[in-house]
Amino acid sequence: MTKIIITGSKGRMGQALLACAPQHRELAVVGQIDLGDDLASVIGNADVVIDFSLHHATSRIAELCARHKKALVIGTTGHDDTETFEIKRAKEHIPMVWASNYSTGVNTLFWLTRKAAEILGPDYDLEVVEMHHRLKRDAPSGTAKSLAEILAQIRHLHLNKAARHGRHGIVGERTPHEIGIHSIRGGDVVGDHTVIFATNGERLELTHKASSRDTFANGALRAALWVVKQKPGLYDMQDVLGLK
Repeated sequence: MTKIIITGSKGRMGQALLACAPQHRELAVVGQIDLGDDLASVIGNADVVIDFSLHHATSRIAELCARHKKALVIGTTGHDDTETFEIKRAKEHIPMVWASNYSTGVNTLFWLTRKAAEILGPDYDLEVVEMHHRLKRDAPSGTAKSLAEILAQIRHLHLNKAARHGRHGIVGERTPHEIGIHSIRGGDVVGDHTVIFATNGERLELTHKASSRDTFANGALRAALWVVKQKPGLYDMQDVLGLK
């Protein structure tokens, strides 16, 4: 039996994790942590922590997991460079799964995006469009960033220079080295992502639409079962699913 603690347990994803956990007989929830709760007081009871709290809390959670030799699954997004660096230091001591999206379908989209970019070559313009509910705090989504990173890697581009976050005013003609990234917010949309490959005469679009957070929750729980069996290091959902 793999014992898990969920941080951010009162949030939308935390509640989805708690609802889905009973479907996984190999798992047992031994802690529910949210604002004001002390993770250190219960971390000794767990094998793995699943973090869906807030981006600024993840580095402290990673440090605590490393100190207690507990595996970690990270679902928070929106980290700055300093937070990312601090979180990654824990990989020397514990196994960690850090993914922008835990959906099996989205990770298939990652794989398809890479293959399409390789097959279609440099003559296609690249755009990423994402839509989420009105309460989402960060933009673009972590998944959109991952998709853009895949495209940049295939094109041998630096994403920080190639990314075009929306367009406004007289921006000039589109260059062949741009990767457009566009964020839409509204309603209760769980998460829609589309990668567009456009050239003269045709357009290919790869789209994933999530209608329930359960798909992300079940993926994160699957990652928790997987990561406790791994050596210290940094992994993602592609590793969990054997897509690499």
